[in-house]
Amino acid sequence: MEIDLKQLRDLMRAVKQFDLTGVVLEKNGERIEMRRASSHCRTVTVSAQTRSQTAVGLSQPALTELVDKDVEREPEAGFVYVTSPFVGTFFRSPTPGEPPYVEVGQKVSVGQSLCIVEAMKLMNEIECEYTGTVAEVLAENGKPVEYGDRLFKIRLG
Repeated sequence: MEIDLKQLRDLMRAVKQFDLTGVVLEKNGERIEMRRASSHCRTVTVSAQTRSQTAVGLSQPALTELVDKDVEREPEAGFVYVTSPFVGTFFRSPTPGEPPYVEVGQKVSVGQSLCIVEAMKLMNEIECEYTGTVAEVLAENGKPVEYGDRLFKIRLG
């Protein structure tokens, strides 16, 4: 069964978003099974079984690392994290020399631009999905970010 990393991440998000206990995909004798340990636990266990390799073509340690990176840890009460939706370069301001979109301590609202993640020469503005205050900027300006990397810590409210 061929499944790319984006599809796997989307499945992991769906398990979390819809508070599912798990999901099983089976095709041509190959099986991918994802389960949450409990409704109070934020970890996802991935079991992928085929004859010689996992169903996504990754070794089990690589698959475990992918899951560990993607699954949110239990957040601190009252805080959320804005994460990178893809691999790219993180920029705090619209152009060099201009002030950053947001600063620590600044109030933010839903739809407000927080930064740019440049990917494949496209400048993608990342918008806030929460109302709150910027508690911390976690990525370094001009540096690469990976899918799921935490960019900002936002205090809700």
